[in-house]
Amino acid sequence: MSENNTNSEIEKLDITENNEVLPKSLFETASGFEGTKSRMTFEEFTDERSLVSYDAFGNKQMKIKVLEVSDENPPSKWKFGDRVKVSKILVTIKHLSTQEVEEGEFDIDAIERELAEKRHYSSTNRWVPANDIKNGYVLGSRHTTLISDASALDYIIF
Repeated sequence: MSENNTNSEIEKLDITENNEVLPKSLFETASGFEGTKSRMTFEEFTDERSLVSYDAFGNKQMKIKVLEVSDENPPSKWKFGDRVKVSKILVTIKHLSTQEVEEGEFDIDAIERELAEKRHYSSTNRWVPANDIKNGYVLGSRHTTLISDASALDYIIF
């Protein structure tokens, strides 16, 4: 009987092997931290891995931040959903072997016009679903559509 009483007391106090008393939950300590000003809901949380894309060999990773969005209305919202037309992006490429980081700002509108003039081709790859933009960054699945014109003109090699 004495073993049952000691086990129940240990469970209530959350005592470790080093006789340290743990708080009731780790969440309480994290939210009670003095430096924490605001809380993030689960819907606002974005996993960093979903914002990064890799090249074919896994040597580089890319992240795209949206700098400017056009105020143009989408042509058919009922068919394609809520989308935004991206005008300017900031591309960050990290070389995983050397940890070197490269950044470049691209005006997608100007690149699209240049591609139409030089290659007699125009694309509409700047329309991105609003749900695919998280915390100002584009999901990795949309990276190739946003940089396709720049890579066609050899502005970016990824």
